[in-house]
Amino acid sequence: MKKILFGTLLMALAACSGVSVPETFKQSDALPAIYPDYIDVTIPVNIAPLSLMILTDSLPGVDDAVVRYSCSDEEILCGGLKAQPSIGNWRDLTAKAIGSDITVEVFTRSNDQWTRHKPFAIHVSPDSIDPWLSYRLISPSYVTYEELTLNQRCLEDYDERVMVDNMLCCTEVNGQCVNCHNYQMYNPQRMQFHARQNHGGTIIAYDGKLRKINMRNDSVISAGVYPTWHPTLPLIAYSTNHTSQSFHTRNLNKIEVSDAASDLILYDLEKNQVSNVENDPHEFEVFPFWAPDGRSLYYASAHFVYRDTTENAAEIYQRASEVKYNLYRKSFDPQTLQFGPREPVFIADTLGQSATLPRISPDGRYLMFTLGHYGVFHIWHHEADLWLMDLLTGETRPLDEVNSNDTESYHSWASNGRWVVFSSRRTDGNFTRPFIAHMDADGHGSKAFELPQRDPAFHREFMKSYNIPELMRGPVTFTPQQFADVLKNSDGETATFVSR
Repeated sequence: MKKILFGTLLMALAACSGVSVPETFKQSDALPAIYPDYIDVTIPVNIAPLSLMILTDSLPGVDDAVVRYSCSDEEILCGGLKAQPSIGNWRDLTAKAIGSDITVEVFTRSNDQWTRHKPFAIHVSPDSIDPWLSYRLISPSYVTYEELTLNQRCLEDYDERVMVDNMLCCTEVNGQCVNCHNYQMYNPQRMQFHARQNHGGTIIAYDGKLRKINMRNDSVISAGVYPTWHPTLPLIAYSTNHTSQSFHTRNLNKIEVSDAASDLILYDLEKNQVSNVENDPHEFEVFPFWAPDGRSLYYASAHFVYRDTTENAAEIYQRASEVKYNLYRKSFDPQTLQFGPREPVFIADTLGQSATLPRISPDGRYLMFTLGHYGVFHIWHHEADLWLMDLLTGETRPLDEVNSNDTESYHSWASNGRWVVFSSRRTDGNFTRPFIAHMDADGHGSKAFELPQRDPAFHREFMKSYNIPELMRGPVTFTPQQFADVLKNSDGETATFVSR
């Protein structure tokens, strides 16, 4: 006898103990209109329930629904226009479906007539995903950025917590921005983020201790901006950047975020020392990322020579479409902390394109990056897609099975290399949402799915974007107030510059 697990009915805020599959219905050959699009996706076995809603604007006259999730002798029944399985029931069902499928049947009612839509599958991978995800939540405003937070979310349920609350350090007169959270090998006890303007500095959490570091000095163009932790050593590589934004008057890409200058530096946590890695005045080096073995550093760089050195910011905007980034790497000796000369990895400008955000899979096999027409801040480029390079064979291709017809940008690998989380604007073209895709051992991706929410309508109503989705093995345990106290009450330790 099939075991039935009952879901919840949001409209009545009650258990669905009375929900049943309609006894009579007509069969439709069309898939149901649902949001989010979970049709034929592959999910981790430990992901939170995939709640969904019926899109009544695509199904005129529909006023009720029943959704059945089933595998073998277990099923979950949810009544109403929003199907929201409980966490306990979902875990029982996904455990039963490991390595196989959950079948989803949607029945809708219109004018007292029930219709059974074409069923679809949710594939349950035995590969788990790191249980926590962190990101910055920011409003799509171009003049106000103080009201933002760094949040962390448990992927196994819907638990979301604020890590850093920027408003704790802002006043009516003096504001600031926090960004670029990053971890050493997915370890939430070793993380960092940067604060700009009021109370500016880099906050580093390392095995229970919080520090505020000031990396500014006459030998670097700015404090550290875009970070990458060395996999094993107490080292963080950064780009240093002179970044600003401009607005297009006739372009689907509303904003251009550009660097007028950028270099690479290395910060030694134990010695509190900063040194230059790359500082060619005719190269814009940015977005460093360590290889998993810690013996090479990947990054993006664009060759650019100014014609008028007195108005760099204005010139970079006027010539924005000329700025095209290539991918390079430098060897690194962990004993001497010395870097070798740069080596080309992917030369995008010969294709008339620009490549940024190199990220290496944990096994060192694959390089994922973002490719757009020009520039470096591809979150604002509707044409930006994810690409994958096999570092063993050199084969490079667009991840068509993962990409959409809108922006794909920042991405991070799961620690087991079987999942990638990335930023996408495929839902509405305006707001960035996290999407998750499975990656098999041969570098093939699955159809991506949107970050599950308890209320499936949440992202249709949420007026903030998710930036920099980063996976973690657990939650950050420092409180927002502890981070704020270190930012506000300390001038920070001034790092010493050394030449290498």
